[in-house]
Amino acid sequence: MSLLPTQAGGVPVLVLKEGANRSRGREAQHNNITAAKVVAESIKSAFGPKGMDKLLVDNFGDVTVTSDGRTILDEMDIQHPAAKMLVEVAKTQDNEAGDGTTSAVIIAGDLLGRAEALIDKNIHPTVIIDGYRKASEKVLEILEKIALPFDLSKSKDFLEKAAVTSMASKLVAEHKEYLSDIVVKAMLEVADKQPDGTYKVDVDDVKVEKKTGESLGDTKLINGIVIDKEIVHSGMPKHVKNAKIALIDASLENDKPEIDSKINIEDPTQISAFLKQEEDMLRDMVEKIVATGANVVICQKGIDDMAQHFLAKKSIIAIRRAKKSDMEKLARAINGKIVSDLNDISSKDLGCAALVEERRIGDDKMTFIEGCKNPKAVTILIRGGTERLNNEAERSLHDALCVIRDLIQDPKVVAGGSAPEMEMASSLKKYAQTIPGREQLAILAFAEALESIAVTLSENAGLSSIDILSELRSRHEKGETWAGIEVNKGEVQDMTQAGVYEPVAVKRQAIKSAYEAASLILRIDDVIASGKNKMPPMPPGGMPGGMGGMGGYPGAGEY
Repeated sequence: MSLLPTQAGGVPVLVLKEGANRSRGREAQHNNITAAKVVAESIKSAFGPKGMDKLLVDNFGDVTVTSDGRTILDEMDIQHPAAKMLVEVAKTQDNEAGDGTTSAVIIAGDLLGRAEALIDKNIHPTVIIDGYRKASEKVLEILEKIALPFDLSKSKDFLEKAAVTSMASKLVAEHKEYLSDIVVKAMLEVADKQPDGTYKVDVDDVKVEKKTGESLGDTKLINGIVIDKEIVHSGMPKHVKNAKIALIDASLENDKPEIDSKINIEDPTQISAFLKQEEDMLRDMVEKIVATGANVVICQKGIDDMAQHFLAKKSIIAIRRAKKSDMEKLARAINGKIVSDLNDISSKDLGCAALVEERRIGDDKMTFIEGCKNPKAVTILIRGGTERLNNEAERSLHDALCVIRDLIQDPKVVAGGSAPEMEMASSLKKYAQTIPGREQLAILAFAEALESIAVTLSENAGLSSIDILSELRSRHEKGETWAGIEVNKGEVQDMTQAGVYEPVAVKRQAIKSAYEAASLILRIDDVIASGKNKMPPMPPGGMPGGMGGMGGYPGAGEY
C-alpha cells in the first residue's frame, strides 16, 4: 500500500491500491538502466563474424538456433518495461533497415551505461540527453560526409560485397558468396526504375520458400513463383509448356444458400434435373475459363470435384486454395490479373510462363511456375539439411535482401569492421572540445559508446580489445578513415581492401534508434507498477457464484 509523503489530519492518504510498487529518482533510473544493459549484454556475444549463436527454447519446447538480434530478443520473452524498449529498438531497426539490430542494441545499452556514470557524478539526465542529441546530429552529419556513393547502373560489386558482409556473421557464412549472388540477382530482377532514374524495390516481391533436404549449396533462384501446393486432380497433366495462366479469386463451386432451405421433390425425375442443373452450372464456369485459352488455373478458393473433372478433360492444370500473398506475387511474376468474377474473365487477364510443373521436393509436391518474361516477383527456394538450419537461412536471407533493398534505394556504403563507428567517434571527440559546459561530457560519452562496437568485435574474435582500440584510435587520428578490424586475420587494416561494406541506411537507423531509446529511458524518474488483481476467494463447493464446481463433480473446488 502506497502513501502520500504527507498526511491529512494525521490520517494516511491512500493513493495507490494495495500491492502497487513505486520507485523514484536514482533508484528508478538505476533499475531501468540496469535492465536495459542486461538485455544489451545478453546479445553482445552474438555480434560479428566471430559471434556465437544462441539456442532458445520457448514454452512449447520449440528450439531456435540463431545469432539474429531481433530473433533472440523476441524469443527471450522479456518482462521488464525498460528492457522491452530495447526490444523495440531491435524491431524498429529490423523493420526500417532489415539489418544492424544487434549493433543498435549494443550502442543503446552502452549509451545508458555511460549515462549512469555521469548521473553518479551529479550531472542531470536532461543535460545528458541534450548532449546526446547534439552528438547524434553531429554523428549523422559525419556519416553522410564519409559515405561512399556509387552508380548502380555501372557497378553491382558493392551490392554483392554488402550481401556477403551481412551473411558473414550468420550460420550460413560457409555459403555466403553463393547466397549473396542469388540475393542480388533476385532484388535487381524485381526492382522498378522510376522516371527520375532512381529505383524502387520491395522485399516482399521476393518469395522465400524453404524445404528440408539436400544442402544450402542447392538453394536456387526461381525465375517465377513456387507454390507449396499440388495439382488437384490425378487426371490433369503434370507439366505444361507455354502456359496461359488464369488467376481466379472466386470459388469454382456452386454457392450454398446463406439460410437453410428445403426443396420438396414429388417426382424422381426432379432429383436428376436438380443434379444436372448443378452440373451444368459447373460446366458453364469451366467453359468460360476454356474460352479464354487458359491451360492453367490457380484458384484462391475451392474447386468442386465435378469442376476438377471438367478441367482435367480439357487438359487444364488446376491448383486450389492458393494463399492471397502467393496470388499477388503470381500476378506480378506472370503479368496477369486476378479475376474475382468469372463472368468478366477474358484472354487479356491471363499471364504467361514458359513452364508450369509439379515436382516432388523432399516429401512434398510443389508447383513451379517459372520462365516468366520480365517477372516482378521471384522465388528463392532454400534447401538445408535440418529445419532449424532452414529457418536461420531464411532469417539470414531476409537480412541480406533488406541490405540490397537499402542500397538500391539509397546507393551509399561505408566500410565495415567498426571503421565508420571509430571515425565518427574520433570526429565527435574533436567536436566535443567546442561545446562548453557539462554537455561536453555527454558528447564524449556518446563517442565512447560508438567505440563499443569495436570492443565487442575484438572480444568476440578473441583479440585484446585494449590493444585493438588503441591502434584504431591512433590510425583514425592519422586520417585513416576506413581502418577497422579484420576479424578473420585478427588485425587492424583498411576495410575497403578487405571488401567489407555496409549500407549507410543501416548505420543511420542504428544511431537514430539507439539515441531515441536511450533518451526515452533516461527521462524516466518514477516507475509505478500496479498491483496484480487477486482472484476472488473460492466459495465453499467450487466456482464463484454458486456454479457448484461446473457440475459438482467429485473433488470440485479442491484444487
